[in-house]
Amino acid sequence: MAHFSISPTEMAGSLWRNRNLVVLLIAREVAGRYRGSVFGLVWSFFHPLLMLAVYTFVFSVVFQARWGGQGESKFEFALVLFAGLMVYSLFAECLNRAPSLILSNVNYVKKVIFPLEVLPWVTLGAALFHLAISLVVWFAAFLLLFGKAHVTVLLLPVVLLPLILLTQGLSWFLAALGVYVRDVTQVVGVLTSMLMFLTPIFYPLEILPKQFQFWLSFNPLTSVIGWVRDILMWNRIPDWQTFGLLTLGAFVVAWLGFAWFQKTRKGFADVL
Repeated sequence: MAHFSISPTEMAGSLWRNRNLVVLLIAREVAGRYRGSVFGLVWSFFHPLLMLAVYTFVFSVVFQARWGGQGESKFEFALVLFAGLMVYSLFAECLNRAPSLILSNVNYVKKVIFPLEVLPWVTLGAALFHLAISLVVWFAAFLLLFGKAHVTVLLLPVVLLPLILLTQGLSWFLAALGVYVRDVTQVVGVLTSMLMFLTPIFYPLEILPKQFQFWLSFNPLTSVIGWVRDILMWNRIPDWQTFGLLTLGAFVVAWLGFAWFQKTRKGFADVL
C-alpha cells in the first residue's frame, strides 16, 4: 500500500514538485469556466462590478451604511466594500468547491501516480486569478478617485498569507471529508453564506456592541479584511504581533488539514 507523507514540509514540497502540473490545471480551470460563453474572460470583470453595484446601492443608499470619517462618500464606501468582498470571495470560492473536489475528479483517484493533494492548490490558484482581476478593477477605481496608490499596497501578498494557509487547510479537510460524507457540500454552502454577514464586510466592526466585537474578532476573516483595507485604503500597516499569531494558527490548520487528507486518501478509491 502506498505511503503518503504528512510532514509539514511535504505541503510545500508536493506543490513545488508538481508546479508545472498545477499551473496547467489552473489555466484549464480558468479557461473551462468561461468556455462557450460569448464574452469569455470578460465576465470575470463584469461579475464583481455588477455585484459591487448591487451591494453598494443596498447598503450605502438603502441602509445608509458608512465608515465614518474614513469613507463618507458612496464611492469611497464602494471601494471599502469591494476590498472586503474580494477577500471573502477568495475564501468562499475555495471552501464551496472543496467538498466536491475529489468527487468531480474520480478519474484522478484511479491513477496511482496522480498527486491528489494538489487539487486544492488548483482551486486556490483559480480563485487568486479572479482576485487579481478584481484588484485591477479596484485599483483602476482608486486611481480615478485619488490619483495615486499607497506604498503599503506592496504588503498585500504578505497580509493574505494567513488567509491562504487557512483556506488550504480547510480545503484539504473538506475535500477528504466530502468523499465520505456527501452532505458536507450543502453544509459548507450554508455556512459560507452565513459567514458573509458575520464578517465585517458591509459594516465596520466598531459600530457593533463590544461583546459582539469580541466574538467577531475570532473570525480570522475579520483581521485579514481589516489589514487589506488598511494597506489599500488608508496607508496603515497591520499589527505584526496579531499577524504573527494568526499566521502561526493558520499554518497549524493547514498542516492538520493536509495530514487528514493524506491519512484518509487511501480509502478514496474504495468509496468512489
